[in-house]
Amino acid sequence: MEFDSGSAELNQRIAEWLRWDKNEKTLEEVRELARRSEWKVLGDRLLQRLTFGTAGLRGVMQAGFNAMNDLVVIQSAQGLAKYLLQCYPSAEDRSRGVVLGYDGRYNSKRFAELSACVFLHENIPVWLYSRTVATPFVPFAVLELKCLAGIMVTASHNPKEDNGYKVYWTNSAQIIPPHDKNIQTSIMENLEPLESSWNLELLLSDKLNDPYDQMVELYFRKLQANVPQPFIRDYNAASPLRFVYSAMHGVGYPFVVKAFECARLPAVVAVPEQRDPDPEFRTVKFPNPEEGKSSLVLSMQLANETGCDVILANDPDADRLACAEKDAKGEWRVFSGNELGALLGWWAIRCYREQYPDRSLSDCYLIASTVSSKMCRSIANVDGLNFIETLTGFKWMGNKSVELLAQGKTVLFAFEEAIGFMFSPTVLDKDGVSAACHLATMACYLRATSNQSLADKLNELYDIYGFHCTLASYHFCYEPPVMERIFKRIRNMGPAGDAQQDENYPQTVGAGRFKIADVRDLTTGYDSSQPDGRAVLPTSKSSQMITFSFENGAVVTLRTSGTEPKIKYYAEMCAQPGQRDWNGSKATLREMVDCIVEELLQPKENNLTPRSD
Repeated sequence: MEFDSGSAELNQRIAEWLRWDKNEKTLEEVRELARRSEWKVLGDRLLQRLTFGTAGLRGVMQAGFNAMNDLVVIQSAQGLAKYLLQCYPSAEDRSRGVVLGYDGRYNSKRFAELSACVFLHENIPVWLYSRTVATPFVPFAVLELKCLAGIMVTASHNPKEDNGYKVYWTNSAQIIPPHDKNIQTSIMENLEPLESSWNLELLLSDKLNDPYDQMVELYFRKLQANVPQPFIRDYNAASPLRFVYSAMHGVGYPFVVKAFECARLPAVVAVPEQRDPDPEFRTVKFPNPEEGKSSLVLSMQLANETGCDVILANDPDADRLACAEKDAKGEWRVFSGNELGALLGWWAIRCYREQYPDRSLSDCYLIASTVSSKMCRSIANVDGLNFIETLTGFKWMGNKSVELLAQGKTVLFAFEEAIGFMFSPTVLDKDGVSAACHLATMACYLRATSNQSLADKLNELYDIYGFHCTLASYHFCYEPPVMERIFKRIRNMGPAGDAQQDENYPQTVGAGRFKIADVRDLTTGYDSSQPDGRAVLPTSKSSQMITFSFENGAVVTLRTSGTEPKIKYYAEMCAQPGQRDWNGSKATLREMVDCIVEELLQPKENNLTPRSD
């Protein structure tokens, strides 16, 4: 095929694609774009590559090196395979193999099978789940089968057009530096697909095994052991509570059913339209229960019809959990991730004390990401536990857990505000299946022992540990240069007299009413609260993240998303135990957030689209 884009580099990339791609659909896509001289589109798709971000690789399914497709998946698997052999060169290590899982999205199974063929060609055994699984079952299998690595093909709660590739290292936690960069380098050194990488007949190899039955049985045996047996016997089995459950068109339903059975919880009332995997996600605008009431419309209808007081919802790959509860007025309250984190953090301690009444809490840890509520820190301070804060993303919390466990410490609970919860280190990643089981058990326990709702218990925790109110939302920003410009402006908003300084952040918002005490910028590495002005947490120039600590106790973080075209903000007001003006704290925080959005993000000037719900 003859073509000339006017760019030697683009010509080369087009030629490579036409030579390498053996998927007729995506091959024809590039051919057609070249025939129509769509050079800008081809440049966008072929001159950049998908790189490992917060959640591994994630992108739209279409032709191009900057998207998810057969060729990019093969290249990624080839790079990962070569890197694993570099790190583990012995035949004995190689025999430990890798584990692969996939969700119910378009192409997920095919991407997993193509990846399996790459590893099998390298004589690396493969554990390939034979059917869709919840994401936690991949890191769980890495740990239990002592594999070299794990791959989950999923785009979690992204739109239906997307897919992704999440990688777990030998320690069963998601990859962090330097592995992510080293794998990317290895991919670039192994771009040309081997003929064998397209050969699905390799799936007949005796080095391919299905871990499904073994891992499912073991997972639920361990989950059952993590729920105190008296709670199962005395509260779950006899509870009058009923739970509506939504799988959000994903893979969670059979696993949540099994989890409830093993904990002797009442059977869930499943939303029928959303129960089974459907790559179209046809009943929701976004298949993300984090969106709140807009994603739970069918769940609320079913709960109202069936008299259920609690709704549990997973995202499509079942590693997140949302919860709503009906109040005394019959209104539905959707709990935030921070509220659920407070409840589950308390519950993790309660379960530990039940199972190990003679053990001290001094070696126990609660973990949260830096943009999540500080409520677990307050609980840890009062109850004598340890609290650790990490960067955003469960990859950091999982790896921190590995460190602590190696030191003989006990990790009780980790969470992030984006409704991700790790209840016990059985899985070193967020797990919406175990979280559903523990949250339902807590609800049954509270109803039986104190006739409390989840909301009642949350208020009691605020009384004991101090009221923590949070506001988190986002604006869509579809142009990366605009994001860059917004954060560059924030770094240069200080008084004109400070213009010669490298750090020139705003000192107040709200026309001087809300004074900023400290600024931490994890993009540049600046932290005004540290004696040397350098941040303690790891920094990254590839994403934007600035945290403002105010004199009135509020903390506000602005950051770009690693997986979506969003600028997110997270705000929290932390009151002392005994402070009772909760409404005043909420109103002040709301006012501060409005000021920050208008003054720092400037949504009108920058054409930002607010969250719809």
